[in-house]
Amino acid sequence: MKVENAYNIWADQYDTNSNKTRDLDTKSTIETLSKLEFSSVIELGCGTGKNTIFLIKKAEKIIGLDFSQEMLNKAKLKINDKRVKFRKADLTTEWKIDNDSADLITCNLVLEHIEDLDFIFYQANKKLKNGGAFFISELHPFKQYSGSKAKFETENGTQELETYVHHISEYLNVASENGFELVELKEWFDEENQIGIPRLIGIVFRKSTVGNNVSYEKQ
Repeated sequence: MKVENAYNIWADQYDTNSNKTRDLDTKSTIETLSKLEFSSVIELGCGTGKNTIFLIKKAEKIIGLDFSQEMLNKAKLKINDKRVKFRKADLTTEWKIDNDSADLITCNLVLEHIEDLDFIFYQANKKLKNGGAFFISELHPFKQYSGSKAKFETENGTQELETYVHHISEYLNVASENGFELVELKEWFDEENQIGIPRLIGIVFRKSTVGNNVSYEKQ
């Protein structure tokens, strides 16, 4: 199923159905970002606002972007705060946000639906201040190799979404090519399966403060 349509359908049950990936993503986000200081945040794939609830405890300004209007509707019902703006957006096109404006960008369970990582990192570099952090929490590629992908149950059966596999080396190489330095890479496991395949990968990159020569004219 096409991603936007799927998430529009999924929105009504996204916060309430059994979902180990969603729950571990929230845990990894809180534990990782609790160690960082940030004020202005761009949240990619904000969905129903499940992580926005944590981010607003630390941030002064959040712009949450998502391609699903129904997910955004849920987020707006959940969070009514003048510091937060939710916008419908296609992340594979130019992000309509001021350059050099954010000190943190978060990207949660989004990139498996996006084929071209280079464009995402390029846009992140443009929108972050020098030294700003780019946090990624995604389904671990090892999990994808074993056949896991985003899916949910409906009365008509299991709906699987369009996905792409991104290897760990791809994240690291594309980040480096777009002016980012690796700060932290951590694999996240289900509590009951600490020695099996990790469910999520969490990565923190930082926009380089020196030698950052990524061109704003890059296509």
